[in-house]
Amino acid sequence: MSWFMPTVALPRVTDISIELLHSLGAKAIFLDVDNTLALHGSQEPFLGAVEWTHRVREAGFQILIMSNNLKSRVAPFAALFDLPFVCFAQKPFPLGVPYAKKKYGLKPEQVVVIGDQVFTDILGANWAGMKSILLEPENCEDSMSFRFRRALERPIRKRLAQRKEGNHEG
Repeated sequence: MSWFMPTVALPRVTDISIELLHSLGAKAIFLDVDNTLALHGSQEPFLGAVEWTHRVREAGFQILIMSNNLKSRVAPFAALFDLPFVCFAQKPFPLGVPYAKKKYGLKPEQVVVIGDQVFTDILGANWAGMKSILLEPENCEDSMSFRFRRALERPIRKRLAQRKEGNHEG
């Protein structure tokens, strides 16, 4: 199950602090789009998401949007954030590793992947040797494939919730 467990789990991208990113040894962040920075398919960012990326960049972190979506979805969205992007990233395959090395000169352990899906974002990060932050999806997607994946994620999210509750006891 460790391949599917994130380094950290939080509700929203805006809950991720600069201190947390430093503690993870991050130099760069790869951000998903849908249910990470905006509702699935929406071009309107979540409240505070653009400002969060500005604060993170001002703190010295590199940020890249890395999405499995097509360029027609990702490019206009990335422009709202003024961020570079990779579309059709084929997550969970660890294609981000060579990209991080080439673009930023970083080792995999210096990159944190942030997203809402266990079987793309988290598995991909773990497979690539990167750290990960799993977010709670803001809405439920309607397609059968999404409902199936979310059903498969439930035991993992339940385990994360139990782990979190255990940390608050004693």
